[in-house]
Amino acid sequence: MAGRRRASGSSVVALCLLLVSLVACGGRPATDNARADVQRLLDRRAAAVLDHDESGYRRTGSAAGFADVRALPLADWSYRLTELHRTGDRATADAELRYRIDGFDKAPVTARRTLELTRDADGGWSVISDRPAGNSAEQLWDRGAVTAVRGEHSLVLGVGQSREALERYAELGDRAVPAVSKAWGTDWSEHVVVLVPESLEGMAGLLGSPASSYRGIAAVTTGETGAARAPADRIIVNPEAYDVLGSVGKQVVLTHETTHVATRAHTDTGTPMWLSEGYADWIGYRDSGRTPAEAAPELARSVAAGDVPATLPDSGDFGFTGDSTALAQAYEGGWMACRLIAERWGEGRLGAFYRAVGAEGVDAAMTDVLGTSPEEFTGWWREYLRTQFAGDGPAAG
Repeated sequence: MAGRRRASGSSVVALCLLLVSLVACGGRPATDNARADVQRLLDRRAAAVLDHDESGYRRTGSAAGFADVRALPLADWSYRLTELHRTGDRATADAELRYRIDGFDKAPVTARRTLELTRDADGGWSVISDRPAGNSAEQLWDRGAVTAVRGEHSLVLGVGQSREALERYAELGDRAVPAVSKAWGTDWSEHVVVLVPESLEGMAGLLGSPASSYRGIAAVTTGETGAARAPADRIIVNPEAYDVLGSVGKQVVLTHETTHVATRAHTDTGTPMWLSEGYADWIGYRDSGRTPAEAAPELARSVAAGDVPATLPDSGDFGFTGDSTALAQAYEGGWMACRLIAERWGEGRLGAFYRAVGAEGVDAAMTDVLGTSPEEFTGWWREYLRTQFAGDGPAAG
């Protein structure tokens, strides 16, 4: 009996020795240890970014990308390992990057990343590369070294742009913010972050969409609607379309996009696009001196030719990949609707209507704030178009 016990004990020891490469006897699997080691590696890499510590960054692996993020004014930068796929001394890590721009982001932005790793002879892990995860949008620094220009109300981050060009964007942003606050109020952050990539393709990469979706579009705003504490808003510029605009057009576009930043917490899926885009255009054109025929040439031409829209634009009319004339008329129709409200009920009532639509829907807001119905309002809008454009717009042709 005693001999059998000794033999059994030896077998247990031998089994532990046999499996030690897979399981620490009575401890965690080796894959768990690898995950912990990789997470610590990512923690060190993140700390090096925040501390502007290039030598510390190099000790975690490839130095590629360090210079690209050096100019970012960061308050936070961290990785959370979500998956680790290991084959021998190589591994692929899926991670969530969380970062926050100091003084501008209320909460961290989250980006999915894929990192390639290698293990050295001493068992330590190093980063070979860090790229956007599959089907994820790029970050600005994935396009190259970021240049940062800070204005009074704006932060402009650019790649492939001169500092002088970015300073001009900051000047436009600094004028846009008080213009929006003058009309909308000050219950928002009153600052903007503008991203200026090197090209249309760069813009599309930041949005994770084909370039064809944004050709001819000067800028878009990203952000989570209907939430007071969404991570961040970004105005993303298409420099190829933006640069051909005149000085007034450039200001109108940036003020329009800044309006989206200001109104985002009061915008939800129930807010019609004629209102959200029309209101942004209304603020954008508010102090521009442009007449309706100058600011809405496509709609003016159509109405002057006797083709008055039967209904307010719907969401499908605002698709970037559709007919450019129809898209222009949709924006212009929304702007004219907001212009009508401002003239008939007052500018303050227009802002109150926007907020009420986000809280209770269009029908209720029409009744509660404007004392009318959607059908009656549409009739007034059509008559307003005739009054503004019939016989006075650009010649049909």
